[in-house]
Amino acid sequence: QVQLVESGGGLVQTGGSLRLSCVASDRIFTTGWFRQAPGNAREFVSYITYAGDPRYSDSVKGRFTISRDNAKNTVWLQMDSLKPADTGVYYCAAVARHLVAPTTDSSRYDYWGQGTQVTVSE
Repeated sequence: QVQLVESGGGLVQTGGSLRLSCVASDRIFTTGWFRQAPGNAREFVSYITYAGDPRYSDSVKGRFTISRDNAKNTVWLQMDSLKPADTGVYYCAAVARHLVAPTTDSSRYDYWGQGTQVTVSE
């Protein structure tokens, strides 16, 4: 069982930036970030394949950047130009097998972190 640990969340003003980190206990393949606001369903934010190919939701495209260092089993999410609508708990998730088609479907991810809170004030 691979363990994922997120960090980097916090409170920031509108327009500010945060950088989330996800450190895995072992090698991970396609890795995604999802978020959940109170009363809302968990939603896809971004993923990155093992080869480094990213995908973003329309709501964060152009503002967030996902990256990874496979040697460090680490994935980052750089979040710029933050808005109050970005507020929520951000979860890192990873798939267990290589060459599985990347997906925005959270049910297809095998490992999840505990989440880190991001709050963007007006």
